[in-house]
Amino acid sequence: MQRGGLPEDAVVLSNTELADLQDRLFQVRCSAEDVVTAIDDGANPAELRQLARDLVKAAQGLERLR
Repeated sequence: MQRGGLPEDAVVLSNTELADLQDRLFQVRCSAEDVVTAIDDGANPAELRQLARDLVKAAQGLERLR
């Protein structure tokens, strides 16, 4: 069944919510790129651990849509 032309299971985001989601996705991508760069540069385990923690934190931010 549809409401207002949208499927019943549709998720509607405001422009502000969409921009926030895009920002959080960008943060995750940048964090992942930081891990790859650090590995390529021969980072030590402590640095990699911190970068991995940063990546996890950024990914956790994506778990909420609103």
